[in-house]
Amino acid sequence: MKNFLIPALMLGAAAIPASAAEVQIQATGPVVELSVNETVKAKPDLATISAGVSTEAPTAVAAMRQNASEMDAVIKRIKSLGIADRDIQTSGINLNPRYDYDQPTQRQVFRGYSASNRVSVILRKVPDTGKVLDALVEAGATDIGGPQFSIDDDTAAKAQARKAAMERAQAQALEYANWAGYTGVRLLEVSESIMFSPPMPMMEQAIMVTGSRVKTPVEPGMVGTGVNLTVKYEMTR
Repeated sequence: MKNFLIPALMLGAAAIPASAAEVQIQATGPVVELSVNETVKAKPDLATISAGVSTEAPTAVAAMRQNASEMDAVIKRIKSLGIADRDIQTSGINLNPRYDYDQPTQRQVFRGYSASNRVSVILRKVPDTGKVLDALVEAGATDIGGPQFSIDDDTAAKAQARKAAMERAQAQALEYANWAGYTGVRLLEVSESIMFSPPMPMMEQAIMVTGSRVKTPVEPGMVGTGVNLTVKYEMTR
């Protein structure tokens, strides 16, 4: 991701407007405002996937019972892989009637019910992602989603991004000051917003439910975490 600096020069002595909750800052010289984006790439240590089971039956009760039995087998398989209960969360349960369109009579014909259940799973061993996906399909999952990669604790990466952003902002502000005939700058204000850059994983769907021993390859790549700083400097002599 490219970094951008957006200057906004306000010439002349001015007082920056402030709300009741803000401290009013007085500037006697021109003020330069910069927007600085800085992103740091890091290796992900979490992968989030989802697995679902869909079943069909003549009655709602039968559809839900069959679905519950099959999802129970999937969840037991998840736990058998060493995944903690806190990392398994039900994300959706649905029950809907099924209809087919009968062409001769030109009307909808009731065919039964469809039930589905889906869970979201956090994997703390990213290299096991492909193995877990294969195991879920073997256990009865009829559809899977993900993976989405992330960093469990990005404190250090964000600190690195902040430091780099502040250094670039000060250097750029000083350049503007020099171009305008001033010799230095004084920091007036800093505001921050958090940025998150999701990965673009290269994932080949090779899950086979026919007994093939081909494993699902998963490449986690890198994920970005960073900050967007808005800083104001007063030009000084």
